[in-house]
Parts: sequence; structure tokens; C-alpha cells
Amino acid sequence: MDSILCPKYSSSVSSLNYRFLETSTSTNFSSSLSFTCHNNSNHNSGSGSGFGLSTTAAMSNGNGIYKPKIVTGEYGYVLEDVPHLTDYLPDLPTYPNPLQDNPAYSVVKQYFVHTDDSVPQKIVVHKDSPRGIHFRRAGPRQKVYFDSDEVHACIVTCGGLCPGLNTVIREIVCGLYHMYGVKRVLGIDGGYKGFYARNTIPLSPKVVNDIHKRGGTILGTSRGGHDTSKIVDSIQDRGINQVYIIGGDGTQKGASVIFEEIRRRGLKVAVAGIPKTIDNDIPVIDKSFGFDTAVEEAQRAINAAHVESESIENGIGLVKLMGRYSGFIAMYATLASRDVDCCLIPESPFYLEGEGGLFEYIEKRLKENGHMVIVIAEGAGQELLSQQSTLQDASGNKLLQDVGLYISQRIKDFFSKQKKMPINLKYIDPTYMIRAIPSNASDNVYCTLLAQSAVHGAMAGYTGFTSGLVNGRQTYIPFYRITESQNKVVITDRMWARLLSSTNQPSFLCKDDIEEKKEEIAKVVKAEQPEKQLMDDGNCADDIVAKKESETQTLKKCGSDTQKLKKSGSEGHELERHELYAQVLKRSASDSRIVEEWKPRKHTYKKRWFNFNLALCCHIPVQRHACEHSKK
Repeated sequence: MDSILCPKYSSSVSSLNYRFLETSTSTNFSSSLSFTCHNNSNHNSGSGSGFGLSTTAAMSNGNGIYKPKIVTGEYGYVLEDVPHLTDYLPDLPTYPNPLQDNPAYSVVKQYFVHTDDSVPQKIVVHKDSPRGIHFRRAGPRQKVYFDSDEVHACIVTCGGLCPGLNTVIREIVCGLYHMYGVKRVLGIDGGYKGFYARNTIPLSPKVVNDIHKRGGTILGTSRGGHDTSKIVDSIQDRGINQVYIIGGDGTQKGASVIFEEIRRRGLKVAVAGIPKTIDNDIPVIDKSFGFDTAVEEAQRAINAAHVESESIENGIGLVKLMGRYSGFIAMYATLASRDVDCCLIPESPFYLEGEGGLFEYIEKRLKENGHMVIVIAEGAGQELLSQQSTLQDASGNKLLQDVGLYISQRIKDFFSKQKKMPINLKYIDPTYMIRAIPSNASDNVYCTLLAQSAVHGAMAGYTGFTSGLVNGRQTYIPFYRITESQNKVVITDRMWARLLSSTNQPSFLCKDDIEEKKEEIAKVVKAEQPEKQLMDDGNCADDIVAKKESETQTLKKCGSDTQKLKKSGSEGHELERHELYAQVLKRSASDSRIVEEWKPRKHTYKKRWFNFNLALCCHIPVQRHACEHSKK
């Protein structure tokens, strides 16, 4: 029997205990949402299988404070559901989906998405591990909660530019018009402040027909200007009942607050978000739209730097790319071009002078090849700049200093003054060029899927959600999951190891860091090879036998607890499961076998890959135990 897991309320999201599977605690989620308990079986009741519920509980702590909707099932299944209009408006009528009479979709078998369909966040799991977190699958439903004639939709774009913005606008308008027969769609001019400070733009398929061929956004955009009360007043006064908000993490936070206020007022208004960031730093989703286009365009700058550098003696091409906190554009453009000798990103610190520093590596590459190409993300090396900027833009983002110019000058000074070595450095900054272009074919298709998914969700009565691609499937994700953290490059992951293998660059770790990492690896080796350690310490084979007997006794002693643990895991009560897990570990702290048996598998795999990638970064020979684990 599936159940709703109602977390205990606290004003601090970090104390909400609903987050227990491979996710970080939210620090940015605003806790002023409201849920009321009602019975409804239309929007997410299934046929009795999966996670379908005949009664859906919309959670409240009695003070109108929203709590995430968590549905649990067997084998550790967890659905992080999105809000629905019937959570606070229980008597809404439903209508047949107009798509069932649409000739374009008559040939599609099982076009409507089943209410029990969900998409797992982690597609690779161990056979004995819980199924993990899922999100509701996006797509059209058989019943909708808006009549086509009553829909009055609006679209707003906020934040920086990104390839694909116009495509998303176009597909929302065309999706509403052609799939659902909606005739009234407004464009909000100039971002959030356009709700109350500017005129609106009537949108129709004719108006947006070819805007996908242009960069930027026809609606205009801005940072800041978010006044929740004025925005919702404007929505209410204009009779708008569907709001589509396109923007990055800051914009989605604003969308979440708008949803909260709309819910507090009890308005029948669906709020849908489409995540946008050129940096690809939005969590949960596979990637953000415009990222592929940005990487493709960034290669043009890298190719130019490569041509410039190899055409002259001791030529250096330095390219600065976008990436305030995440180096995905720099990393993927480097991997795609194959012409880069060094890639510097915010997640991987580096230093300039001394043994193992950047200058030493540049000198080495110039002597070997006579030229080199360096790619640096705009957020990399900010700690090297003498004057740290404290200024912020209208969105609250820190204004970064130009690290590209700084590194360029430092390289010139080092080789001219210290090495007396002539170099020719060309600095290329395509930062804003790569985001002001139309989206490529891949991003155009992706934008279409995102836009249509958002339209399907709003028409089906879902609200307070972001549409996003998770493991290749379109999903509806609660706002708080999108805004709680940032997606960053993991430098102990295989993708970063692939980059190091491609560029042959060092890790730029100093001697102390390398020694520290060596000690960490040695500790892991010692912990994972207790039998070998006993022999190294001069102990006889009897000690090993005695240790094995001790482990066996401990396992028997913990038998009852482990049975409870397995049972608890099968019922999906993860909080109880972790409490029992803690009891098992407390009783068997010296037994590594139990720890390995019940430790969440992701930690085990991360530890092994951390050792492997760290060894690669630090040029440390891979320990034999890592290979043995790989064979297993």
C-alpha cells in the first residue's frame, strides 16, 4: 500500500527530513507555501498499481505552510510530486482533452500519459539498492482542468540571454493554439517588472512564426524587478490563469514565490517554469536548453585560437568562456575541439608559479610543441586576483573580474621578465557572442519538448513545477528541487578524467595537496585491505582467522537487525531504515563487511572512482585494490 510521507515541519528546510536519498538539503527554498488537505482522485489516482493513490493528501501544518508532496512505494520507491490546483481548489471541473479530437494525434497510440508514470532520477542503481527518487512524467493527460475558451496565458523571459529563448516562446504559443485551441496568449515585455511597468504583447502563431531563427528574445528581458504583490495583482487584474516563466535559478525562485502567493489567494492560476541557463548549472535535469549551441559556438573561438597559436613561434591562444560557478561549457568545448592543451574551471583550483604550476606547464608545452591553447571559464582563478569584487548585479550575482585579461598579462610578464623568452599571446573573449545566436537543430528540438511539456502540465492542472529532461524523459519537477543547489563539474568524475587525458594537463595541486591526497588514498587502501595490513604488520595467519571468526560472530549478532533493515527497505520507510542502519553500525563499528553490505551503494562507487581519478590527477600509480574492485 502506497503512502504519503508527511515530513515534520520546520521553518528551516535543512531540518525537513523528507530528503533522504542522494540529494542535498535545500538552503534556498522559501517556506511560505500553503497546502490544504482535500480528497481528489482525478489528477493522480491510478488503477491500484505503482504509486497511484485513490486519495491525494495536500499537506499543511495548519498554518498554511506548504510541505513537499512525497509519495512512497515498495522497494524504496519515492515520488517527489508537484502541486496541483485541486490541492487547494477541490471542486474544479474537468474537461476531455482536445487532443483526442485532433487529427494530427489520431495516429499516435497511447498518446496520453498514464497518471502512474514516473521517471527515476538515477537510472543506474545496484540490484539490492532502493529504487530511489522519481519525478512525475510529463505529457498530455486524458482530462484537463481548463476549458480552451477560458484560458488566458502569459509568457515572460527573465535573466540573461540564451540560445533557444525564442523557440520556447514560439512552441508555447503554437502548442496552446494548435493542440488545445487557446486563442489568448500575452507576452510580458521586459522580464518580471513588465507585469506592472510595461505593456503586453499579444502573441499568435502568425506573430511567432519565424522567431526561432533569431537570437535573443522578442519579449525582452531584465534582471531583478521582482515585486511579488504587484506581479500577482497584475495577473489577477488581467484575468490571466496560466503563467509560463522562462529563466535560470534566480528566475525559478521568483516563480516559486509567485506560485506561493497565487496559492495563498486561492486563484485558479497554473504556474509553469522552463529552466534556462547557458552555464548548464541547474540541478536534476540532464542539461539546459542552449547549452549544446553554446558549446558548438565556443569551438569556433577555440579553433581561431588554435590557428593563431600554431601559425607563429611560441604562440599561445587564450580563450575565455562563460561559466561563473560551473565549468561545463569550457569542459565540453575542450573535449569537442581536441585542440586544447589546458582547461581551467572554477571547480578545479590552480596556481601560477612554482613547481607544478601553470607557468611551468606552459613553458613545457611551448618547448615540446611550439604553441598551445588555453581555455578558461570566467569564474576560474578568481581567488588569484588581488582585489576581490563585492559588487553584484540586479539578480544578486557577484560581478566577476576579467580573469582572462589577468592571466594573459601574468603570462606575458612571467616569460618576458623572468624567463626572457619571447611569446606571442592572443586573447579571445567570445563570452557574449556564444549566447546571442539562434539555437542549433538539437536545441530547437529540445526547446519544443520543454515548451509542449509545460503546456500539457498547465492544462492538466499541475502548478508550481518546472519541466525538464531527466534521464532522457520529460518530467515535472517541483520548484524547490531546481533552486536548492547548483550543478557543478565533479573533478573526481570520469568526465573530468577524460578531459585530463585529452589535454595531458597536470592537476595543478601543490606539494602539500599531493601529499595529503596520497595519505587519503593510503588510508583507503588500508581500510579496504585489512587482511593484507595484518600480514604487513608481521601478524601470523592465526590473527586473520581470529578476525574472521570475530566478524562471523558480529554478523550473527546483528542478524535480527539486518532482517529488520531489509524488511524496512522493502516497505520504503527510509527514515526508519536509516535508524536501523545506524543501530547496526553502532553495534558493529569494527566490522567492515557489514558497513560495506548496508552502506548506500553510491558512496562505495564514488570512493573507488575518487581513488582512480585522484590518482590520475596527481600522477599517482593506481593502487592494485582499485583494479581488483573494477574486476569485481
